[in-house]
Amino acid sequence: MKNRKLPTIEALLKHLADESQPLSVAKLYALSNLEKDDVERVQAAWPTLPGERRSAAMRHLVDITETNFEVNFEPVFRLALDDAEPSVREAALDGLSEDEDPALIPALVRLMHSDPAEEVRAAAAGALGHFVYLDEIEEISPDRITPALQALRTTIASTTEPIAVRRRAVEAISFSGAEDMPDIIRQAYASPDETMRVSAVFAMGSSADEQWIDTIISELEAQSPAMRYEAARAAGELEARNAVPTLARLLDDPDIEVQTMAVWALGQIGGDRARKLLVQVTQGNDEALAEAATEALGEMDWMHSLERDMPLFVFDPHADEEDE
Repeated sequence: MKNRKLPTIEALLKHLADESQPLSVAKLYALSNLEKDDVERVQAAWPTLPGERRSAAMRHLVDITETNFEVNFEPVFRLALDDAEPSVREAALDGLSEDEDPALIPALVRLMHSDPAEEVRAAAAGALGHFVYLDEIEEISPDRITPALQALRTTIASTTEPIAVRRRAVEAISFSGAEDMPDIIRQAYASPDETMRVSAVFAMGSSADEQWIDTIISELEAQSPAMRYEAARAAGELEARNAVPTLARLLDDPDIEVQTMAVWALGQIGGDRARKLLVQVTQGNDEALAEAATEALGEMDWMHSLERDMPLFVFDPHADEEDE
């Protein structure tokens, strides 16, 4: 898009308002990196645009963000959090999934607790997981995430909130190292609802807690493709070496997404057996799976190089004496 002249904000807004014209995805790039005045123009005009155009535009902006790292639609995503259309609010939350500004947390908590649309509450709960993770790696102040953790616990414990929202809250809070996490995961895994159990397995992988490895390995052979997929992901997250034989069988799974996740997991786990399996996949007839295996091997080599180049700490019992 660098060499293409973009329309002015006024021209773009006029285009979005005209339902007789097909929506131009190329013109939406004008919403990237907006100056403050342009943000205000968009904010003033946005509610007047047809709902279907707002929804389509927002979804296209999310798609662009996923493939082009040079664009910045965050101000547009933020203003869309208060859109009248649930589909627009949900898409805006997807667009903000990588936003690391903790000032966004109160808005996410508000949406999770009080948005009238179930799908928006679920998306808001899921979006909080990114900030829980940032807190765990000490990228944001703990006092910023405390209200979110409390809100997630309240949502999980709710007897009136639908499973779709509660399971996303379980996934989000699973990045926390809080003492009650094992109990939260156990309760979710004991649920009679299959989707909640799938989320529990997701949480097992995100928890960085090896106590769940045996459970994860058993779920690699579950009847549900969704469960096998999440179990494979969790096995990779925990670098579960004992899962390699079962993951090898998943390379022939009838579900292509399960196969792809098994490839990714083997790359995360590493080791000679995993490497041999991935090399075999690169030589297969499935081009997409072969490409995924090539990427997994590259990740494995990169991790190996980091471990090889990491300086070893050598304990010197006389170090303190030399300093005196």
